[in-house]
Amino acid sequence: YLLEEPLGRGATGTVWRARQTVPAGAEAAVQGQPGETVAIKVLKEELASDPDIVMRFLRERSVLLRLTHPNIVRVRDLVVEGDLLALVMDLVEGPDLHRYLRENGPFSPVAASLLTAQIADALVASHADGVVHRDLKPANVLLKEDPEGGLHPLLTDFGIARLADSPGLTRTQEFVGTPAYVAPEAAEGRPQTSAVDIYGAGILLYELLTGRPPFQGDSALEVLHRHLSEEPRRPSSVPEPLWTVAERCLSKNPDRRPSAENLARAL
Repeated sequence: YLLEEPLGRGATGTVWRARQTVPAGAEAAVQGQPGETVAIKVLKEELASDPDIVMRFLRERSVLLRLTHPNIVRVRDLVVEGDLLALVMDLVEGPDLHRYLRENGPFSPVAASLLTAQIADALVASHADGVVHRDLKPANVLLKEDPEGGLHPLLTDFGIARLADSPGLTRTQEFVGTPAYVAPEAAEGRPQTSAVDIYGAGILLYELLTGRPPFQGDSALEVLHRHLSEEPRRPSSVPEPLWTVAERCLSKNPDRRPSAENLARAL
């Protein structure tokens, strides 16, 4: 693969537009053709130089390559080369949901429900395979225009949060990304089950409806405190039945949140 231009930088690495130069090896999910354009996420050096993470990367390789769903960005290949770790993915031409919301404002209740239902559907598939996303937020949802001009959401960055959660890494980095999307149990350092993704979906739904996440503050600490102690308030624009669904997703107690399947059905 030949890296051509960086498309974006995040907490865990840089995503590049790249071109395939030869077909991939037998263990890749997609062999691909020379000349094909792909997206490649090159993980940060401190992740790639941690032997724990390299081992985990290789161990989870088969799960990530197996994860296929119409609303999940397909991982085509995983590359370990010298001190580089990289995920080769389908290239999605289109904005992420964070940027789209900033430029276009909130969605109608119907559009917000349909989009979140598709994300919940992707979670049904990943949770069935034992993969918890753990970093569900608008920036990790890419929007591809479908032939009818509608928006088709694709969830990306699966497995990365869990990969980066290595004992060797400094824990101070834990919340430098997105305290606005952190489930209460994650904020307290308790075990994270698939229920953290449902909380993330609830926040995503709230933000689609209002243009902002439910808990904000002047510092990461203040935001985390709100996740732990404050109940979200229903915005006047949100119909009662839809608010009931959002509120259950945002329950402080992970056991009270619906499964991904029940969430998709409710929406």
